[in-house]
Amino acid sequence: MLNIFSLVNGRLFQEEIESLADLANYSPIWVDLESPTLEEKRWVKQHYGLAIPEDAMDEDIEESARFYEEDDGNLHIRSDFLIADADEPRAVRVAFILHHVGAIEHGPGILFSIHDEDLPVFRLLRLRARRVPGLLEDAKEVLLKLFDADAEYCADTLESIYDHLEKVSSKVLAANVTDDTAGEVLSAIARHEDLNGRIRRNMMDTRRAVSFLMRRRLLNADQFEDARQILRDIDSLDSHTAFLFDKINFLMDATVGFININQNKIIKLFSVASVALLPPTLVASSYGMNFKFMPETNWVMGYPWALSLMVLSAAVPMVYFRRRGWLK
Repeated sequence: MLNIFSLVNGRLFQEEIESLADLANYSPIWVDLESPTLEEKRWVKQHYGLAIPEDAMDEDIEESARFYEEDDGNLHIRSDFLIADADEPRAVRVAFILHHVGAIEHGPGILFSIHDEDLPVFRLLRLRARRVPGLLEDAKEVLLKLFDADAEYCADTLESIYDHLEKVSSKVLAANVTDDTAGEVLSAIARHEDLNGRIRRNMMDTRRAVSFLMRRRLLNADQFEDARQILRDIDSLDSHTAFLFDKINFLMDATVGFININQNKIIKLFSVASVALLPPTLVASSYGMNFKFMPETNWVMGYPWALSLMVLSAAVPMVYFRRRGWLK
């Protein structure tokens, strides 16, 4: 899918392109390619003179090759954006190309973005740019606003993790934590820990991308200040992710502790039962020995006496254990 975005009265106007001829009718500041076909890449090359790299969406690209400037002045940035899906949180690789941003003869330049699926951050920026006039001025502004929206999206996701952990805490700190409840808590904690780690990695990647833009000296004074504000926002999120890691570890340790307590209760019952049954076993073993004259056969009350003695020998330890509170 090939979408172009132009500024109309200060607002972002979106148009889906279905043929090469449609590109000649617009002067976009942003060209977005979502899962582009070979034909759409050919349209971009023919109309804008930009060849989309074959490795633009590769996940195993070297870290040093994610941010670079070509000889013709085009800036290439590969950055990850978070999708905080409850079932499958993941990071989606997006390849950005700032085309002719430093060439005065080509105008303000165009931002090209290539990705495999639609992103919440992109939808958020499109919605704001349509509603708020003057939000975007050029291609560099679009890229900065995307990174800014990414930081805000991660902040919102962290707030949702806070809310979910509060619910988990209420379960962990309840009076009685069963094994089923502990299993649910551990599953929820594992999901939140994974999402929190993805947010931290995503913020690190965004910080590197914004720092690369600042070092290129292509931003004006206002854009440079916006970039610095994005970095400050990212730094503020680091402390929240660190706190969430500590809270998750506490809840994990507490839950595992309750599981151990429940298991110890079961082991204690078996221990008490085994100790209580030792005297009856001893009585039964004594009466089962091969005496010449068996007490059970030579005495009418032999069997009742033996059974009563076994019950009494088991009841005395149980009463003692109950008074000590070991059976609770």
